[in-house]
Amino acid sequence: MLIRRPGDILPSEITPKDVFLNRRQFMTAAAGTALLAGEAAAALKGIPSRYSASEQPNSRKEITSYNNFYEFGTSKEDPARNAGSLKTRPWQVVVEGEAGKPKTFGIEEILKLAPLEERIYRLRCVEGWSMVIPWVGIPLASLLKAVQPTGNAKFVAFETLNDPKQMPGLASRVLDWPYREGLRMDEALHPLTILAVGLYGEVLPNQNGAPIRLVVPWKYGFKSIKSIVRIRLQAQQPATSWNLAAPNEYGFYSNVNPAVAHPRWSQATERRIGEFLKRKTLPFNGYGDQVARLYQGMDLTRFF
Repeated sequence: MLIRRPGDILPSEITPKDVFLNRRQFMTAAAGTALLAGEAAAALKGIPSRYSASEQPNSRKEITSYNNFYEFGTSKEDPARNAGSLKTRPWQVVVEGEAGKPKTFGIEEILKLAPLEERIYRLRCVEGWSMVIPWVGIPLASLLKAVQPTGNAKFVAFETLNDPKQMPGLASRVLDWPYREGLRMDEALHPLTILAVGLYGEVLPNQNGAPIRLVVPWKYGFKSIKSIVRIRLQAQQPATSWNLAAPNEYGFYSNVNPAVAHPRWSQATERRIGEFLKRKTLPFNGYGDQVARLYQGMDLTRFF
């Protein structure tokens, strides 16, 4: 059976780390069988990824029942109710554009590119709420390097699946589908940027972006595109869904910046799901020591 843990205990305090990160066992789970095999080797307990936040993760219930995934509805509860229609196997991701070796990858091929890691990351949503989530994934850089970006590759564009039969929310006109996002190449190659395929030691739930999604922890949550089917390396800055829909509200960079207010609300504070009181929003979502150098010399009120 899949291991379910209470939200007040860190995954690394319960599951032997080498089992938790074992790619072959995780792929077995993706096929619908047990995540943890019985032949666990010697445990490396309590050693999180060096990129992990030290904060307590939200509970699995909170993480999987309060979501933004407009392809399954615009209320926070809609994705958990409606995403069961999404079929995540087989799944392919086309990687194309300015690449020496463009390729269409099966999800299993992607999992072979690098060891899976547990990354406990803060997530800050532009609406003013936040969570701490224990993701399982690999660096996006591992996938990009496999296709050998050319010297013209300055940006990385992403697309979500666009299938009305599986995604009832596509019937709405809230956005111009498919959902699109983008990063600068140096942002995409940064070691904090990951492709997540699981959380809390289990296969990624549909409502959280199964089977593979982007996680960029220093940017607002909508940058972390879900259910990815296409990645394109390109010379020009890509169009992104929310920037197209409301360019005065959602910029291309979308770095967490408490000093820049959204036109309709302040970004200076946030409410962590499960908490009553608000807390101050941290610049770059608390990852400034790792990423602020990427934006040296830029006016972050202009390039928001």
